Amino acid sequence: MGLVKHASIVSVVRVLLILAGALLVIGLLVRQMSFIDQQMIYFPDGELIATPADVGLEYEDVNLTASDGVQLHGWFVPGEGRLTFLWFHGNAGNISHRVDNIMMLNSALGANIMIIDYRGYGRSQGSPSEKGLYLDAEAAFEYLVSERGVDSETELVLFGRSLGAAVAVEMAVRHQARALILESGFTSVKDMAHRAFPFLPSNVLLTMVEARFNTISKIGNVDYPVMVLHGDQDEIVPFELGLELVEAASDPKLFYRIQGAGHNDTYDVGGEPYFEALREFILGIDVGS
Repeated sequence: MGLVKHASIVSVVRVLLILAGALLVIGLLVRQMSFIDQQMIYFPDGELIATPADVGLEYEDVNLTASDGVQLHGWFVPGEGRLTFLWFHGNAGNISHRVDNIMMLNSALGANIMIIDYRGYGRSQGSPSEKGLYLDAEAAFEYLVSERGVDSETELVLFGRSLGAAVAVEMAVRHQARALILESGFTSVKDMAHRAFPFLPSNVLLTMVEARFNTISKIGNVDYPVMVLHGDQDEIVPFELGLELVEAASDPKLFYRIQGAGHNDTYDVGGEPYFEALREFILGIDVGS
């Protein structure tokens, strides 16, 4: 009986060691995936090189706390009325690299503009992740609704560019707004990976990264007006992915092709017709319906 009992204890210990080893491997893989995300998806810059004041705009520094305690920083640029853009920027730089575009959008549309830096960008603390970016976006949305008194259904436009388009769609699925505008957005990390590494199976590539940003599976659940803009010379996110996004969206929806524009020069190349298209889309929405 003693030998049987001893053998049972040895078996239990062996199983526990195997489980511990498996958990260790899983933990290392998760950490490695997060590291790869940092190297391949997010390219933050911690230094602010300009403010809206440099282009003649009034603005307020906004300091927020995400629900997990991460401290965030952004700007609120007042416009002429109640229309407010909540802007989610792309994966590189920080809000200061958008100052010229903020000025142009504020001038062309007369809109209030709220733009935040995701965790790890600019003056925001922490490190970026898909889950973290959604928490940051929630903090900004809550601030506008609770602190600024913005009526999201009639006054708020969710605006996402590039990676920010994925964040904007996540917020659009969770919250009602006047409109959702996506520019230079992609369908999913899987689709981007497949186009970057067509010789590797997508499932293999996905095992290397934590983020999914599966926008294509969500956008059809947005039940208010959607506008998708994309440069037909986009060298980073293929033009076809913009078409796929708008095809997956529910009506009412609009696609605007920015002829000759790449990934980062849409508003410059698009010029006045670009801003006029934005203006007509937003003002054409019947907020009473």
